[in-house]
Amino acid sequence: MTQDVQTPRRSGGRAARQALRSAPLAENIRPVRPGMTGGRYKPLTEAEVQRIHHAALDALEQIGLSQAPQSGIDYMVAAGAILGDDGRLRFPRALVEDMLAKAARGITLHGRDPRHDMKLEGQRVYYGTAGAAVHLVDFESRTYRDSTVQDLFDAARIVDRLDNVHFFQRCMVARDIPDNFEMDLNTIYACCAGTTKHVGTSFSEPGFVQPMFEFIHALAGGEDKWRARPFISNSNCFVVPPMKFATESCETMETCIRNGMPVLLLSAGQAGATAPAPIAGAIVQAVAECLAGVVYVNSISPGYPAIFGTWPFVSDLRTGAMSGGSGEQALLTAGCAQMHAFYRLPGGAAAGIADAKLPDMQAGWEQMNSNVLAGLSGLNMVYEAVGMHASLLGFSLESLILGDDMLGQAQRCVRGIEVTEDTLSLEVMRQVCIGGPGHYLGSDQTLSLMQTEYIYPALGDRTSPKEWAEIGKPDLVAKAIARKHEILASPVPAMFDSAHDADLRARFPIRLKKH
Repeated sequence: MTQDVQTPRRSGGRAARQALRSAPLAENIRPVRPGMTGGRYKPLTEAEVQRIHHAALDALEQIGLSQAPQSGIDYMVAAGAILGDDGRLRFPRALVEDMLAKAARGITLHGRDPRHDMKLEGQRVYYGTAGAAVHLVDFESRTYRDSTVQDLFDAARIVDRLDNVHFFQRCMVARDIPDNFEMDLNTIYACCAGTTKHVGTSFSEPGFVQPMFEFIHALAGGEDKWRARPFISNSNCFVVPPMKFATESCETMETCIRNGMPVLLLSAGQAGATAPAPIAGAIVQAVAECLAGVVYVNSISPGYPAIFGTWPFVSDLRTGAMSGGSGEQALLTAGCAQMHAFYRLPGGAAAGIADAKLPDMQAGWEQMNSNVLAGLSGLNMVYEAVGMHASLLGFSLESLILGDDMLGQAQRCVRGIEVTEDTLSLEVMRQVCIGGPGHYLGSDQTLSLMQTEYIYPALGDRTSPKEWAEIGKPDLVAKAIARKHEILASPVPAMFDSAHDADLRARFPIRLKKH
């Protein structure tokens, strides 16, 4: 609800100033919103983009990829790929260009609630979760423990309440469910029971995928409703870098395509280990692998909704360990986003990963650095943007909540600076400086822009040291813990009506407790 904003009298004191700062943002004039356009930051010149493109084509034509399943070989050879005596598929330039011309652009990833639909076109930017952390970071005890299906459900519930987290891709593994089929099924249930935003997931084995669609159709209320609005996408590691197809993941991808599930073509090489150490070389390999994915998908179903998922990671070359929070990772992600824009394909990559083990200052700089560069570079889908610690091994609910504030500030950077006759402010300057009060605090322009030009943190502290002491010296993470408990103690929204949920539980092995 919009509130009238009035200038506080000088005698109003701290309470009046705090009330003004805390006025809620009007929904219809939010300063940031999903799908704002980025692309102002370009770490690569146009000539460098062309060099990467041609190097990727050379890699596909001269090196190719091995280990495709026979079904994939049949599809791609029929389209024009060449199977060599060494078992490697090679891709002539003309084939790649032909498949790029057929590839889907401007795709929509649906939420179960249409207000959460995401239009992946141009350089529109969306932030969300992802990953497969095997631990929950329990900040209150400062320990890591095995993640559970309840943790996954809790994360989905929190994301459903966060304005700046636009989608929920599975971020933790439900390690309390030993049967892999039941784990996959309960992962989907926990995600969809927690949020109506778009959900991403993966499958443990190809044989699980077709039976899983019986469950997905039941979730959707029927196969026809599912195909009309597919609200789950498949995160598919279809390659094992360097330059090999992941046979079972490819079989999974083929089944997803037959069943109308959008796919994320995910190439996750690690620079210095499974990808070349130079940043440019890591991008070349990721682009080549994902272009092979474009050929694969479009040889099966031309124009099928697929996300160009160049996800190269970085190694700390002193140890060989992954370093998701590095400046090099931020540059890799931004460079990949520039390549997505070059191909005009919907693209996704990783950002926001912290090497830090807890939501501390190190986590803050690591998460913000890559998220801002990803958004400024116009990356469509910024995966793993919030909550991820220990280089993808741990997920923190407190960090997820703090990340909503962080992503609000990142999106404000994405929105950029509007330069108009009004925002240049010459007339306002004249009024203030010539016979005016000598400041802009009470001007009509200032008050009118409070909600449209500026974004305010929900938990971040902007008080003076004196005010901070007066209100009890609040700790940021303590505030996040309190917010977590508040959300999780609130009544659980009914994402499925009681009859629908009872039917799902009767037909399928749902392990998440009723709430």
